[in-house]
Amino acid sequence: MKILVTGATGFIGGNLARELRRRGDDVQALVRPGSNRLTIQDTGINQVEGDILDRQSIDRAIQGCEAVYHVAAAYTFWSRDPTGVSRANVQGTINVLEAARQAGVSRTVYTSTVGTIGIPQTGLGDENTPLDLKSLHGYYKNSKHLAEQKALAFAAGVMPVVIVNPTLPVGPWDVKPTPTGKIVLDFLRRKVPAYLKTGMNIVDVADVVEGHILALEKGKPRERYILGNQNVSLKQIFDMLSDLTGLPAPRIRAPYWLVVGVGYADRFIEGTLLRREPAIPIEGVLASKHPAYVSCDKAINELGLPQSSVTDALKQSVNWFVDHGYVSGKIQERIRSDIA
Repeated sequence: MKILVTGATGFIGGNLARELRRRGDDVQALVRPGSNRLTIQDTGINQVEGDILDRQSIDRAIQGCEAVYHVAAAYTFWSRDPTGVSRANVQGTINVLEAARQAGVSRTVYTSTVGTIGIPQTGLGDENTPLDLKSLHGYYKNSKHLAEQKALAFAAGVMPVVIVNPTLPVGPWDVKPTPTGKIVLDFLRRKVPAYLKTGMNIVDVADVVEGHILALEKGKPRERYILGNQNVSLKQIFDMLSDLTGLPAPRIRAPYWLVVGVGYADRFIEGTLLRREPAIPIEGVLASKHPAYVSCDKAINELGLPQSSVTDALKQSVNWFVDHGYVSGKIQERIRSDIA
């Protein structure tokens, strides 16, 4: 099958494009000029230069494709150009879906986020939990919510669009890294002096990739599927990383109000005055006030979403960061001796 993947230079998109190519599909990747292409280099994936904000380049890339995975997004909690995040996530989605509809693509999967899933006061959120719009902190989550609404509008017509909502994937090829990968990397770099009392759902990126492929094969148009696995506290994640690497986990629990205050100050000094990415993403901190625990039963039961070990996924993430020089030599040696 000839397939277009947007976002193939990113974490999920890169792993997806590699797996599709491994299975023998003819993969087209829409890549921005000058982007880091480590995820797909030397894979045989056809790279078409362009941008999701450039409709003509999408039309070139989509020619002859039978399916589209629209994975590309500005996944960041801070940007020098926050309106650019909204343009990429909302207008970029409209552009890709319009191009797919015009090209007569038989099936499209749109990659949303768990951040558009409602979280109840008690219990687990799922695809039918109402979303409190006040929980959408910052440009990223707001833009992904709007983009998902656009995708649902396309699906409400005659266009077969399936929506997937990954939770927090971990694993190899997190080049940038994503905010999720940064949790792992900051731990390895010894930049986590304390932890917040919060929680999230994490999943092996390989399972997220399989969930995308299953959504194309078995997913129902106009439906959403949460692609996740295990609900864990942030402290549990650090404890798992400590067990894997031998590096000590933070023992101090920071008060939420203190981290919020420091986060706002950091954003003003680093982001506003110095125009560089703050160390503490205030959008992420605000979103962490309540654990984002969800149920993945729908994707498991309807798609057959696998549930691989998240400990193994964290191990792969650590090994990938170490092997690709993301941590200093002294820490590399210590981690390699413990994780072998």
